[in-house]
Amino acid sequence: MSGVYILGTAMTRFGKHPAESVKSLTATAVAAALSDAGLGTGDIEAAWFANTRQPMLEGQNTIRGQIALRAVGITGIPISTVENACASGSTALWQAMAAIRAGMVEVALIVGTEKMVYPDRPEKVAAAFAGGTDVHDRDGVLDYIAAIGGERPGPGRSLFMDLYAAQARSHMARFGTLQEDFARIAAKNHCAGALNANAQYRTPFTVDEVLADKPIVFPFTRAMCAPVSDGAAAAVVVSERALRRLGTARGVRVRGCALRSATERARDDYASHVGRRAARAAYEMAGISPSDVDVAEVHDATAYAEVQQIENLGLAEPGTVGARLRAGDFALGGKSPVNPSGGLLAKGHPIGATGIAQLYELVTQLRGEAGARQVAGARIAVAENGGGFLGVEEGVTAVTVLEGPA
Repeated sequence: MSGVYILGTAMTRFGKHPAESVKSLTATAVAAALSDAGLGTGDIEAAWFANTRQPMLEGQNTIRGQIALRAVGITGIPISTVENACASGSTALWQAMAAIRAGMVEVALIVGTEKMVYPDRPEKVAAAFAGGTDVHDRDGVLDYIAAIGGERPGPGRSLFMDLYAAQARSHMARFGTLQEDFARIAAKNHCAGALNANAQYRTPFTVDEVLADKPIVFPFTRAMCAPVSDGAAAAVVVSERALRRLGTARGVRVRGCALRSATERARDDYASHVGRRAARAAYEMAGISPSDVDVAEVHDATAYAEVQQIENLGLAEPGTVGARLRAGDFALGGKSPVNPSGGLLAKGHPIGATGIAQLYELVTQLRGEAGARQVAGARIAVAENGGGFLGVEEGVTAVTVLEGPA
């Protein structure tokens, strides 16, 4: 199979952008990614556009990719819109990678864009998030939350925050995880986000400041929860043959990309978690083990989610993350830095863009271009990007392994 490389990447600053649209955010990210790759729109042979919220919030429920990319001059080629919850962006990479390995295209574009901040449409925004679970089994979701967390959430609450909080409380009961551990995750990520010009929040926090922030649902305070965000990210993905033809040394190799979906399993069967299954598959494809990972970006929609994904990636055994955090292992300068971008907690979480923004951060790290947040000597990087909720876990998870330029 042909090698696959990320040649150019870019992202907009994430945050609240009332003057921007899906089209304008897409245009900014695509132009910057093409410039980073040294290519033009005419070089792109196929494109994948990741987006989840535009149908509900703007009413644009079909041909979203064709419309957004037409505005930047990309027409005529195969364009597919990808919707796979919060994992839409990494799913776009998985599909582009398959097309390149099949020999169908040599130069592809993946772009994820989300416009989520609509203060005048709170009901639609809430409904869009609720649609990340099985709408025909809402009672089943609420019963699951009650079964593991002891509290069935009422109306007007964030369903996903309640889900994560219940899972966090279950983890605390089984492994002795502390609220302070989640606060340490959040403080670490907000301090890293302060070094990232593209982050939505750039204010550093101490552990005590995180704990003192506005309570959301125990054990979370506001600083432990990802915000609602607007933004876009894009990447140019090429075959090994195209990379040689272009004569560039800036390509970052995609050594593995595994996409997995939820299964029926016992809720305490952590070894069969969708994130762990995706990680094992990606590592096998890449020919690496967790000990080879120099830097990781994980889907920290809440601080608990980062603990869960550190375990799923094999970077720590369940129950040991707290001690490792206190030792500084997962912070910048530590043994295994996680979320040097600031993660979703600080960088922001425009859903369709999130997975590609993780790739942007890791490509930047592997090129040695991350500035004050650079992980020294980073050679192998891993991204975990999950989304939705089905049964007892995320509905979908992708894990990607990248290797820096020689």
